[in-house]
Amino acid sequence: MSKGVLIHGGGWKKLVNEKVSPEEYKARLNEVCGILPENVHDYYGMVEQTGCVYMECKYGHLHASAFSDVLIRRPYDFSLAEKGEKGLVEVVSVLPGSYPGHILLTEDEGVILGEDDCPCGLRGKYFKIEGRIKNAEIRGCSDTYESKF
Repeated sequence: MSKGVLIHGGGWKKLVNEKVSPEEYKARLNEVCGILPENVHDYYGMVEQTGCVYMECKYGHLHASAFSDVLIRRPYDFSLAEKGEKGLVEVVSVLPGSYPGHILLTEDEGVILGEDDCPCGLRGKYFKIEGRIKNAEIRGCSDTYESKF
């Protein structure tokens, strides 16, 4: 597995007490599987906006694709936040065609870090997710399996 690439996504909201940093996660994968830390990439996406994922670069930044955009909105009036200002994450995609999923306001908080100037060389917006808004209903894809099973 030392030549492998691992791509992983979220959905771990119910497991927040077992959270580890991205650096620790990558180090443990390297210890157990031999996967190099630079070959482990997170992504941000959701089933509600099928086909649109925001991939992590080697600097840990999430990037919007040519088919998507990400906006950060102020929670008190939904106006657009400035670069570096934390707010609600809104995802935009041209891909959904069979349902109205082009623009979704999420319950996640994030920050736009920049545009067209990421040190990785990718163009477009890049951002980070800070977490879920306080008191949001905990739900996700990876942690919905009932413990009684």
